[in-house]
Amino acid sequence: MKPREVIRIAWEAIIKNTIRSILTMLGVIIGVAAVIIMIAISAGTEATIQDQITSLGSNLVFLRSSFSRGGPGQQGPSGGLVFDDATAIAEGVNGVKAVVVEQGSTQSIKVGNVTLDDLSILGSTPDFPSVRDMDIAQGRYFTQSEVDRTQKVVVLGYSLAQELFGETDPIGQTVTVGTLKMIVIGVLDEKGLVGDIDYDARLYMPIKVVFQKFTNSRFARFRGDRVRLIYVELEEDVELEDVILQIQLLISKRHELPLEEADFTVTTQQDIISTQESTTAAFRSLLAWVAGVSLIVGGIGIMNIMLVSVTERTREIGIRQSVGATPEDIRMQFLTEALLLSIFGGLIGIMVGIGGAYIFGAASGMRTVVVPSSILLAFFSAAIVGVFFGYYPANKAAQLDPIEALRYE
Repeated sequence: MKPREVIRIAWEAIIKNTIRSILTMLGVIIGVAAVIIMIAISAGTEATIQDQITSLGSNLVFLRSSFSRGGPGQQGPSGGLVFDDATAIAEGVNGVKAVVVEQGSTQSIKVGNVTLDDLSILGSTPDFPSVRDMDIAQGRYFTQSEVDRTQKVVVLGYSLAQELFGETDPIGQTVTVGTLKMIVIGVLDEKGLVGDIDYDARLYMPIKVVFQKFTNSRFARFRGDRVRLIYVELEEDVELEDVILQIQLLISKRHELPLEEADFTVTTQQDIISTQESTTAAFRSLLAWVAGVSLIVGGIGIMNIMLVSVTERTREIGIRQSVGATPEDIRMQFLTEALLLSIFGGLIGIMVGIGGAYIFGAASGMRTVVVPSSILLAFFSAAIVGVFFGYYPANKAAQLDPIEALRYE
């Protein structure tokens, strides 16, 4: 029998029982849509994390302190990074474009009748805007001279400036941070949330002011002003591993420690992205397997309906056999019917999945990214399910005895 004739007969059988065919395809539709939506959610989460990491700046290396406890007779933590390490890196390592150190605290902020409690303040160095990819909307950022002289100047985040001053120009105005009066010299452009940090709601000041006035730890002065994190921005087209090795050797020498016992760790943006990708990839695989269960359920539905169809059409099978249809013709007819059900279910599922991913993203506020490979995966999985679960009913139909099939009522 010609393939076109097989497809025509199978299609007519599907159309003849339209409602039943739609209900049969429903499991496949749900399964395919679930695979696409689940992978879109996972890919969207991965893309969001990657954007947040890259929004910190480009071509960055992160140095983090590895604190250890002191031995007998010693108090407090020993080891770790200090503020002067940043200066040493900027001056002594080739390929470094800029270095930024941050020190955070929380204080109450007051301007006129407006008081904000437990506001996040961040002490930093002059290269902060360029390294962290932030723009100045008004005024300027503080200079190295103002950092060295611990000048009482501040730069406001975008939303903080609006909350404190409204429509009034904040440049040159005075804000009270804790008990310290400081002058506003700039306002940062809108940055938004990065991770769980709202950069627009922060107040920025020279890091040495934070060290002197707002660091309450009794260990703050032990071996210099301790810091937990140093950002190093590299020049373009430098050899990353070479620069990292220079940094490790320099800081190890400054801390008088062998490299294998370093009291700090060095990571890159790609390291962080790779770690996040491995986590989200495992999560995505789990979601895909869970969604794949729906496809299997849909396949079982196809097999069940096809078995019912074989029983209902036993006499038709006998008639076709009596006029020359071979067992292979009968098998192909029912297998094609099962394949058409799964393919059409897959196509509808793709449309539902793509639409559902965008609707879910819009309704939940989560980012979703439809991955083209997930569409192909879901569609071919649906086709395989149709063939796999349709083969048994098709084979059963092909093995019917023609005489017994003609006698069937």
